[in-house]
Amino acid sequence: MSFSVSTKEELARLTDLKPCCELAELAALVRMDGMLQISVRQKYVLNVGTENASVARRIYRLAKDLLQAQAEIVVRRKLHLRKNNSYMVKISLRGIDDLRRIGLIDENMQILLGIEKHLIKHRCDQKAYLRGAFMAGGSMNSPEGAYHLEIITHHEQHAQALCRLLNRFMLGAKIRVRKHKYVVYLKGSDQIVDFLGIIGAHRALLEFESIRVVKGVRNQVNRLVNCETANLSKMVEASLRQAENIRYIEKSVGLQMLSPPIREVANLRLQYPEISMAELGHLLSPIVGKSGINHRMRKIEELAEQLKGQDGERCRMEGNTCD
Repeated sequence: MSFSVSTKEELARLTDLKPCCELAELAALVRMDGMLQISVRQKYVLNVGTENASVARRIYRLAKDLLQAQAEIVVRRKLHLRKNNSYMVKISLRGIDDLRRIGLIDENMQILLGIEKHLIKHRCDQKAYLRGAFMAGGSMNSPEGAYHLEIITHHEQHAQALCRLLNRFMLGAKIRVRKHKYVVYLKGSDQIVDFLGIIGAHRALLEFESIRVVKGVRNQVNRLVNCETANLSKMVEASLRQAENIRYIEKSVGLQMLSPPIREVANLRLQYPEISMAELGHLLSPIVGKSGINHRMRKIEELAEQLKGQDGERCRMEGNTCD
């Protein structure tokens, strides 16, 4: 079961909601996935489709409780792609007043594409409408991957109204168009966590936070390991370069040409090629800091480069090739 599906099933099981909240939720479910059918006898039937059985049962219950409407659920088996069931909730409305109550038409009998104000008058109603919109047209990535939550609607005006409603809660929602549909989306993990709390998906919120914490710790550990590996690689490369310079000086002119403090460091480096410069300093008496060891190593490197330059010049003058 995907994270989106499990979240929707959690939301569909919520109870003890106020009637105004349930009405706002039903209005969002109908607006997102519903289609109005008018018969020759002026009977109004709402057909609300979904692929989630729990959401279908919730639409059925809300329609029966709030509108006292006759309703039935029709199950259809898909023949393509995943071949999962789809559900059609058929709601027989009693009249135009029901259409007004769920915000499909206004007082002037005009079709509404936004969100009717009376449905989201209170803060709890606003949360309920967002909950219904997510159950009907929402999806979200698993928190183990990229953070992304979206709600897809068919009308630009409704998308803009949803975006404004989300941003009343300071969620930073945005809109984009995808295949002639309007996608209202959230990208930040903090915004998604806040949204789950707003719509009442507390179990999903805790699971999301748990995975996010583990993911954050794992990423932090990986960064530390990568940093340590890079530092170790640099230390090994520097140690090999220093030992090579010392051997070159020893072969060319002998280490006796070095001053006693530098010669002491050179001998220690040849003896302990695997340790850091700070550790080299602790082997000296008195102890020398990392900067002091680094200064002596620079002197060794400068002398080695000088000797290499002199050897190269001599080879060119003699017309020979030097190894």
